[in-house]
Amino acid sequence: MQASYRPDDFRQLTFHDATAAFRDGSDTPRAYLERCLETIAAREPVVRAFVVINEAGAREAADASTARWKAGKPLSPIDGMPIGAKDLIETRDMPTQMGCEAYRGNFPKRDSAMIRAMRDAGAIILGKTVTTELGQAHPGPTTNPFDARHTPGGSSSGSAAAVGARMVPAAIGTQVGGSIIRPASYCGNVALKPTQGAINRGERQGLSQSTAGVHAGSIQDMWLVAKAIALRAGGDPGSPALFGPDAPPAAQRPARLIVMEGEGWALMDEESRRAFEEVLEGLRTAGVELLTRADAPAIEAFERSIANAKAVTNAIGSFETRWSQQNLIEANPDGVSERFKIRHAAGMAMTLEDYRACLLQREAMRRALADLAPLADGLISPSSPGPAPVWEGDKPGQPPAPRPTGDVVSNAATSALGVPCVTVPMAAVRGLPMGVQVIGHPHMDARAAGMARWMLETIPPVSV
Repeated sequence: MQASYRPDDFRQLTFHDATAAFRDGSDTPRAYLERCLETIAAREPVVRAFVVINEAGAREAADASTARWKAGKPLSPIDGMPIGAKDLIETRDMPTQMGCEAYRGNFPKRDSAMIRAMRDAGAIILGKTVTTELGQAHPGPTTNPFDARHTPGGSSSGSAAAVGARMVPAAIGTQVGGSIIRPASYCGNVALKPTQGAINRGERQGLSQSTAGVHAGSIQDMWLVAKAIALRAGGDPGSPALFGPDAPPAAQRPARLIVMEGEGWALMDEESRRAFEEVLEGLRTAGVELLTRADAPAIEAFERSIANAKAVTNAIGSFETRWSQQNLIEANPDGVSERFKIRHAAGMAMTLEDYRACLLQREAMRRALADLAPLADGLISPSSPGPAPVWEGDKPGQPPAPRPTGDVVSNAATSALGVPCVTVPMAAVRGLPMGVQVIGHPHMDARAAGMARWMLETIPPVSV
């Protein structure tokens, strides 16, 4: 089957525009949920986005939401929204197995802070979506919703695919290197990787770059979910949480953007590069001034600072998780993949001085980014170096294949910087989605979302 995605005619599933019908009684959250379940029944056998679905609990929550909307007393704008939760995140009514054989049957029976916040806002936690093994590189069974031969990306594989397949209007993902933005790019989603710590990640505090975020079919739903969590659970300890209005930010045309190349620029194939350049030309036509590394010494210095961001990000994550992973391997050596063990060995080989050197490089990146603030409203970059690659599985008798869920090369820098990124489905390459990310400065999430919304509503999407 040849992929045939086109961003100009594919309609994502949305929720914010359904609530008016909930108010007047012409639709209900229960009916909306049933439509989602019908789509899941039709598409899940191939897409395989979910680990478990709590249909009974979802219907009970949808009926309660229906009663609230009928009484004119919804708990929030996302009351009744079916949401998928990445299977790294604890839920009291479904197991949390983290894509890992060692955690098969793990059922803590408690809600993460973000899950509790969404429930308190009336959202329906419909099911747990597939993650790569422990949120790292080893893939799960999920396929790309536009062509099953291709990866959906990772580690938020199921969350991205469930939204791309129109199973749910929103799903929660997490990112350390590229696990929200890259799969969203591959699956044609809108997604927010917020400022580091802006959304409370609950029990998942063990990595300095781990961030919770939202996949969605629209900027509006993306923002409403993120804000519902922040209002009720705040951010990570020590973080002031997500700044911005309660309502989705209005579309906002940027006056000037910096084109960020980063390490991914050299890896783009001709068609992917042409698609991104056509998006840039659309921005110029709409009156946005674009700056590149040749236009200012500060931009060149920034590009040099992020030139090895992927290696820095991988090393920081490997070092920070090495003791928890060592405990897991010792307790259950057959419960983790060979790919996991190879990465763990790299972390164990690091010294404290190695880790300190990486932290210094990360801080240098952040200083270089701060120097760009007076020059532009934000940055723009491809969300991935191209569309989703084909994944045929590891070859018997050979070492595990590198990058089975795609390359984090377009995302590692922004993860290390801790800044907000919003990806939007602006392009199709060879019939598959490829996103474009709008990047803001720390705590400027609402501004990045407003610029991304303006792009979606104004700039013609591209197909090459």
